[in-house]
Parts: sequence; structure tokens; C-alpha cells
Amino acid sequence: MIKIRLRRMGAKKRPFYRIVAAEHSSPRDGRFIEVLGTYNPLTQPAEVVIKEDRVQHWLSVGAKPTETVEGLLKKQGVIPADKFYNKKPTQPAKAAE
Repeated sequence: MIKIRLRRMGAKKRPFYRIVAAEHSSPRDGRFIEVLGTYNPLTQPAEVVIKEDRVQHWLSVGAKPTETVEGLLKKQGVIPADKFYNKKPTQPAKAAE
């Protein structure tokens, strides 16, 4: 199964991520198929660059994004907000009596 996920780059305590398509069984920083974009969380606001056409290609052939990448794709408008990992609404805690 192909996953669209983050690959950590950068120096110690200075993370920089590449958004890649990789086999789900390969290590986080291991072999990947294609670079689909970058994510720099240290800039204000965080910088996200995505190759939308390639992401759409991988999604169309069955790749699944991780929850973090899905959030980035939704913020960039690449995928609709109701796709993939839909969080179930949590029930409010019952008041103590």
C-alpha cells in the first residue's frame, strides 16, 4: 500500500519535511517513490509547497495520506475537508452530580 507521508530532513532541532509517496512498510526516512512537496514548520506562518497534480495522481491510484499530511492537504485546498480520516464527534463529558 502506498502512503503519502512526511519524510524528516533538516538539522537537529530544526525540522524540515518532504511530502513523499512511499510504500507503507519502508522506514520514515527510507526509500520513497516520489517527492510531492515540502513543509517547513519553523517559518511563520508554516510554509507548505505541494505539487497538486502529482498528489491527485497518487490519490487516484489508491495512495492514502497520513493524518498529518491529510491536514496539510485540506488546508491547501488540494482535497475536500470531508475526505479520508473523519473524526467522530466526541460526546461531551457528563456533569458530575
